[in-house]
Amino acid sequence: MNTVLRITVSLGVATALLVLLMVWGDVRPGDVSATLMSLSPATFLLAVGIHAAIYLLRAWRFVVLVPPGARPTYSRSLVVSAAHNLAAYVLPAKTGEAAFIVYLKATAGVAAARGLASLVVSRLLDLSVLFGGLALACAWLAARGSDAVPTARLFSLSLVLIVPTAFFAFLGARSHIVVPAFERLLRAFGAERYSIGRRLLGRTQEVGEALRSAGGERRLLGAALISLPLWIGVFLFYAVLARGMGLDGDFVQVTVGSSFAVMFNMLPVNGFAGFGTQEAGWTFGFEMLGIDRDTALATGIGAHIVQLLDVCLFGLVAHVVMGAAGRSSRPGESPDDSEQRVD
Repeated sequence: MNTVLRITVSLGVATALLVLLMVWGDVRPGDVSATLMSLSPATFLLAVGIHAAIYLLRAWRFVVLVPPGARPTYSRSLVVSAAHNLAAYVLPAKTGEAAFIVYLKATAGVAAARGLASLVVSRLLDLSVLFGGLALACAWLAARGSDAVPTARLFSLSLVLIVPTAFFAFLGARSHIVVPAFERLLRAFGAERYSIGRRLLGRTQEVGEALRSAGGERRLLGAALISLPLWIGVFLFYAVLARGMGLDGDFVQVTVGSSFAVMFNMLPVNGFAGFGTQEAGWTFGFEMLGIDRDTALATGIGAHIVQLLDVCLFGLVAHVVMGAAGRSSRPGESPDDSEQRVD
């Protein structure tokens, strides 16, 4: 299936999911338009500024996770991160994630294994902080009491969420341990009989070493410390938009509702730009807290549209900058030399 067909199918899936949600939630296009129009220019610009700060932090984290001898400059990491985020957001089933490795190698001369390791550890940290933030928000709501959700249920949920928080944090620090299991799986399926299988097996040791290096204590601690304000920014971005579009919820409540939206959007089965799945998660999270379904869905779609506008704007600018900058290798420099050169 070529890229055009995959995007077409993805658009169809996203549209179908969104239409079903709007019918289920009794939300009309006019309701979404009115919700968006209720967002003041000042609130919109504040949200864009917060989103830009998230990009700055994400690029910094990618730099930290690459060893000094192969580390890209911050500016190149920022451009690659913004371009990659657009690809990951709009391409179906998260296939755009692979763009980060390609972009980082072409733009900053970082070896594919290093780029992959930085991306994997970043995503594991994201999952750990996401589940941890949701656990803290549920515990906070349980402590102060909630009319919509029984306190015991919120407290139980916060305890359950400790497990994935700890699991993904551990995996971020020890991500290299999955490489031998992956290698055994390839061999079990007879991958050595095929050229692509032999290439993958030949890369497993390199990837394992890169993951071990990215998950090293100092780099992991630095990346984790960056991840905390990064995710506070994510929840603040959604809180500013939700409040600006008329959703009656404080920062802690928005953290709960938007956490489910992010989790649903991370699923590898979503449609174009996560439309449909992200709104389903947003509606589920806020409806659980007693917010009306139609209000939750309308603000969820509105917040998603603003988010997509930002992602497209930042991503398109980044692609233009990458095109103008050209490839990282100098004239007469081999690709292998380019991978080892430090920008």
